[in-house]
Amino acid sequence: MPMNHTFATEEPSRADVEAITGALLIEFGAPWCGHCQAAQPLLEAAMATHPTLVHLKIEDGPGRPLGRSFRVKLWPTLIFLRNGAEIGRLVRPLDSQAIVEAMDAIDPV
Repeated sequence: MPMNHTFATEEPSRADVEAITGALLIEFGAPWCGHCQAAQPLLEAAMATHPTLVHLKIEDGPGRPLGRSFRVKLWPTLIFLRNGAEIGRLVRPLDSQAIVEAMDAIDPV
C-alpha cells in the first residue's frame, strides 16, 4: 500500500486497529504541524522500502480517542504494529533510516 498523503479526519476505533492482521503503521499528527510536515520526506523515503505496508495517517488532537488510547503526546508519532500489537514507536523522527529499521521489525522484506 502506498504512503497516504492526507490525514484522515475520521479515525477507526482501537478495536478496529487491533483487528488488522499483518504489519501496520499508524502516523498521528496534523496537516498544519511543522514537525509533521518536516517528517513527510523521511516517511516517504522509508515507505518506498516497504511498498506493501499498511499506512494509516490519522489527524490527532485533543479529545481524539485513538490517539489518547496510544498515549500520543507529540506529533508526529509513528506507531508500528504487527497483528494488532504495538512493536515500536518513533516520536518526531529525524532520519529515514530509523523509520526503515522500525518498519523492518514489523514487515521483514
